[in-house]
Amino acid sequence: MAKYLMFQGTSSHVGKSILTAALCRIFLRAGLNVAPFKAQNMALNSYVTADGLEMGRAQVAQAEAAGLAPIVEMNPVLLKPTGNSTSQVIINGKPIGVMSAAEYHQGYSLKAFDAVKSALKNIRLIFSSVK
Repeated sequence: MAKYLMFQGTSSHVGKSILTAALCRIFLRAGLNVAPFKAQNMALNSYVTADGLEMGRAQVAQAEAAGLAPIVEMNPVLLKPTGNSTSQVIINGKPIGVMSAAEYHQGYSLKAFDAVKSALKNIRLIFSSVK
């Protein structure tokens, strides 16, 4: 059975990502299987995976700390700000379009949540068998 840890902070830039990366490395060195996961990330810059999909750079650093190749399941929803309360919406590494915050929350967030649930399930399956 997979165990989960959640880190929460009151705002951006309070250390959640670096703490997660550090613990990924600590757990790896202790012989545990560990994989990072951030359901939704807002970041201007992204990383392109080996299979050409986009994900947040913080989750890439966390994957490396865990001794893993980064996969989009680690960050299924990426919002890239474009200005004036709009963002490019990227789901499972693929651009969906540019949406206002209202459009996203009123019409698309439930679809994004489905992607999050599926990604977490896939991560659990992928990494539960890794030794």
